[in-house]
Amino acid sequence: MSVFAPEVARPTLVFRGVLGRAEPILITGGRAVADFKEAFVGIDVAKLKNAIAVAEAGRDGEVRFWGEVDASDTSMRRIIQRIAVKFDRVHFCYEAGPTGYGLHRLIQSLGHECMVVAPSLIPRKPGDRVKTNRRDALALARLLRAGELTAVWVPDEGHEAMRDLVRARAAAVETLRVHRQQISAFMLRHGRIYPRKKGWTMRYLCWLQEQQFDHPAHQITLQEMVEVVRVSKERVGRLESRNSCRTGLWRPSFELCRRCEELI
Repeated sequence: MSVFAPEVARPTLVFRGVLGRAEPILITGGRAVADFKEAFVGIDVAKLKNAIAVAEAGRDGEVRFWGEVDASDTSMRRIIQRIAVKFDRVHFCYEAGPTGYGLHRLIQSLGHECMVVAPSLIPRKPGDRVKTNRRDALALARLLRAGELTAVWVPDEGHEAMRDLVRARAAAVETLRVHRQQISAFMLRHGRIYPRKKGWTMRYLCWLQEQQFDHPAHQITLQEMVEVVRVSKERVGRLESRNSCRTGLWRPSFELCRRCEELI
């Protein structure tokens, strides 16, 4: 019994030319490999407008500045489709920054590859300190073509939402620490030393409320700072309690953050 392997398209070398001058063209599956067009697109993102540059494949491929377009999803979708029509395969990249990962998700939804680049790992020439949107976009396109860019991990929408929650809680905790430090410095500056070792307990808060100053301005200042600490502490409590049921798999991360804060 003989087994016949399926036929695979094998590259064949044919000659094509003009006026008797033959040029070798590699044919694979009935298509000329020389006709395959690939492009690398660098995007310098900003709040209002994005600068776009395109580098064609190959060492001698043309690198040109495409222009600046509106940063809205509609405009970016239109320009991405216009670029994709001209090439068989397109690679996109842009620097990670405050604009987030919406552009990355948009490009991937259109069926193209997109790399979010780590800004601190971008190769830069010594002494090259001139930064413009045009130059940055051209540099990204060239480096993407050369394979010299380092990508960052792009979270999905669920991970990004939980990260925003963690950052919000961390900011609230830092704000509470700063306000407490302001009260401690105020009391020390006026020679009011708490007689016990552990501060910021209910006993410590009662001690603060019992403090009296000769000048009314000092009394008002202390009352306002204590009120700010109370509001900040309530904010931290809301972030921890109202979202405890939503943390799911991230609950150990919150517990670890709390333990680290206690050690600090």
